[in-house]
Amino acid sequence: MDCDSIAALSARHGRRLSLMLAALACVVAQGGATAKTVVPDERTAARAVSSYGGPAPSRKYQVSRAVPRAVKRLPLPRIYGDDASRPLVVIDAGHGGPDPGAISPTDGLREKDVTLRIARAIRDELVRSGRVRVALTRDTDRFLVLQERYGIARRLKASLFISIHCDSVGSGLASGASVYTLSEVASDKESAKLAARENKADIIGGIDLGGTANDISSILIDLTQRETMNSSASFARLLGREAQSLIPLKPNFHRMASLMVLKAPDMPSILFETGYISNPSDAAFIDSSDGRKRIAESVRRAVEVYFARRLTGG
Repeated sequence: MDCDSIAALSARHGRRLSLMLAALACVVAQGGATAKTVVPDERTAARAVSSYGGPAPSRKYQVSRAVPRAVKRLPLPRIYGDDASRPLVVIDAGHGGPDPGAISPTDGLREKDVTLRIARAIRDELVRSGRVRVALTRDTDRFLVLQERYGIARRLKASLFISIHCDSVGSGLASGASVYTLSEVASDKESAKLAARENKADIIGGIDLGGTANDISSILIDLTQRETMNSSASFARLLGREAQSLIPLKPNFHRMASLMVLKAPDMPSILFETGYISNPSDAAFIDSSDGRKRIAESVRRAVEVYFARRLTGG
């Protein structure tokens, strides 16, 4: 806050606020991580507000304010593919670092490892096609908060965002891949439970963003947002069509949920649950070279059709 802003607020709200704002401005100017400013007497208080023409208050005030350090932006990942005119697809390997994701009860297979291997396979398949450029949000075992995941894609101006995950339930009977697109209302109870679980990833990783999630949730669903959601649903349907002959799918393949990682307002996004890591058969498939190849081919086919349609206006 600059001096003019403080003066304007002072005129409207009186001497007490003048003093507090002046002291806080000094704190911010000093740029500490945690700052505590004390106005010990009337003379110091007078100096703090003298430039705004108000008399010094007769009481002592203490202003304590946490001033966050500047947060460095993550470096952008490498983009694979040399033709800048091609659309960019960002593949997000779910979980990572201290967040293992779901863990197989039979052999300890971790979701974070499976998703990274699948993401790399999809990247390689898409790059070989020559139709798109590709970037990964992570290519190592590192943790990203949910906003960083789609934030990277937005900074890269991606045309499509695909977050890779493995499903899990208490029973080992559930099986098959599914895809999720954004909706503030879950399509069913299972979708609501999945959203609750995946949206906790930041807390599991040791970061609780508190009110930030509410800010993102409150993004107005205007015409741009609605078009984005429609495009996401269109790609989800294409993925189901192209994948049905290659990988096991759930009967209700396309589902909807309020998933934080899908909340970019201007970028079509899906979350692809490639199978159930809690099911031994599914787990063996999605972590096999043949399974990864089939998953990657499914995505590549859907991506090619999706962008061909957009190019022709279909």
